[in-house]
Amino acid sequence: MTKQKKVCMLGAFAVGKTSLVARFVKGIFDERYLTTVGVKTDRKDVAVGDETVRMVLWDIQGEDELQPIKPSYMTGASGCLLVVDGTRPETLDVARRLKIWGEANAGPIPFVMLLNKVDLTADWALQDEDLQGDNRPGCRVIQTSAKTGEGVEDAFRILAEKMTAGDA
Repeated sequence: MTKQKKVCMLGAFAVGKTSLVARFVKGIFDERYLTTVGVKTDRKDVAVGDETVRMVLWDIQGEDELQPIKPSYMTGASGCLLVVDGTRPETLDVARRLKIWGEANAGPIPFVMLLNKVDLTADWALQDEDLQGDNRPGCRVIQTSAKTGEGVEDAFRILAEKMTAGDA
């Protein structure tokens, strides 16, 4: 049996949301930066136990003061991936704000925070103490790299498991 679940990708501009989706769905990485305007959707099936979860991925434009995200994008969301660029600490604050915003617009859904660009260790700017309080029930933190694929499959699978855990 296949269960369809809407997943929203949230984060600041240029944190790697589109690249993470491309790595997960198509197994590719492209160095070129392409700005997402509005929302782009994709899908991939993930096995969770004896079930299949069809993850409908909403790659939502980056958030900033000039272009806020439309609350309607969160309608019907079953889970959310918050993407942070590990080389830009300010994107962690954006992700934290978006988690609160997402919960206000979608209710109590599972969140997984992706610390992306872990392949750029020389430029890494986040420390473990910066993340205190983020890795708690309701939000798991995983290091990822859209470029190398590190942690990407695990992150999406973990969210799929969290989304189906409450299903009867």
